[in-house]
Amino acid sequence: MGESLGLYLHIPFCRSKCDYCDFYSLAGQDDRMDDYQRALLGNIAECASLAKKSEVNSIYIGGGTPSWYGQRRLAELLTAVRKRFHVAKGAEVTLEVNPDSVSLKLLRHLHRLGVNRISMGMQSACDEELCRVHRPHDFQQVVDGVDIVRQARIHNLNLDLIYGLPGQTEESWRETVERAIALQPEHLSCYGLTVEPDTPLANRVAQGEQLPDDDDQAERYLWTVRRLAQAGYDQYEISNFAKPGYQSRHNLKYWMGQPYLGLGVAAHSDFGGCRYAYVRDLEGYIQGMLEGGEVLAESEQVPPRERGGEYLMLRLRTVHGIEEWEYRREYYMNFDPIETRLSQYEQRGWAARAGRRWHLTPEGFLLSNRLIGELLELQESATLANTLEKIREGGLPEQPDEGDSPAPTG
Repeated sequence: MGESLGLYLHIPFCRSKCDYCDFYSLAGQDDRMDDYQRALLGNIAECASLAKKSEVNSIYIGGGTPSWYGQRRLAELLTAVRKRFHVAKGAEVTLEVNPDSVSLKLLRHLHRLGVNRISMGMQSACDEELCRVHRPHDFQQVVDGVDIVRQARIHNLNLDLIYGLPGQTEESWRETVERAIALQPEHLSCYGLTVEPDTPLANRVAQGEQLPDDDDQAERYLWTVRRLAQAGYDQYEISNFAKPGYQSRHNLKYWMGQPYLGLGVAAHSDFGGCRYAYVRDLEGYIQGMLEGGEVLAESEQVPPRERGGEYLMLRLRTVHGIEEWEYRREYYMNFDPIETRLSQYEQRGWAARAGRRWHLTPEGFLLSNRLIGELLELQESATLANTLEKIREGGLPEQPDEGDSPAPTG
């Protein structure tokens, strides 16, 4: 069996659309669920043939709101995945749910089919804040939903929280965190609100609605890191905190540059040296999968130099960070200018070194877009200098053929 593989299944259907959401999700399209199911099952069968030598050790059903999709369809998908792919014993199998659409019957049935991790969209403990962004639940439904998860004997629960919501104060955010801790999840994801273009929230902001500013968000973030550490949650990525042994195996695949297959409309994959994505169009995806049309929106082979950039960009999101000889061995790039800049960050409290490994601090995570951007510029300059030196020494060797793309064609 080859390298372990992550599998992501995208369910785009929602009961309603939240004002801040920029994911590919659709409300009011429930009549298309059965046709989408047929298309997704075909997608599973097609892609399984690409992964015959891989062992799937994580499955993530996300959306959208998968718990809105229905017990029968979800069970059918899980059965098809286990039939078509080599699924490891003890694989992490995550289902995203919203508190208003989770039931004991659903979770008990899916737990028997292998679901052993639930990710629930709590977002806030303040009903007024939930209402302002049109979340389809209140906090009591979160409490009830957590109880249902535990009754179903699922012992790995993540709660999603958002700081910076409209009308949120420092006090209401701290209350949200305290109430989330009291529910005793094994994992917490705490995201700063981002105003995405062309969302209802972006329109509200354009019309003058005020949100907590960057300084407010920074204070809430740093307080959260400290408070969750006190409560026994280790930070392992910018926005993610877990009790020992409960880091998200699937999400770590993205941040550690490990292969994953994304199935379904708008899903992305990085597999076999190829990165590709399906169309963000429900009807186009269904038609393409069922009638043999084109379903890929993009597909590209990823050259080693770009992989080196991804190494910096993704791993510096984690507390695992980066390491000199790992970088040199995998990407044949000079680490010296990177280390010089990281040493400067260390002096300002933005980075820390543990042995040969470097990682950003919580203060550095707040500036991660800027800091990682600077490191990527240094990498590009060093690569250009190395290329010019090789040209002066007599030219560059010919590049080997990339080979055929492993991306499915629909």
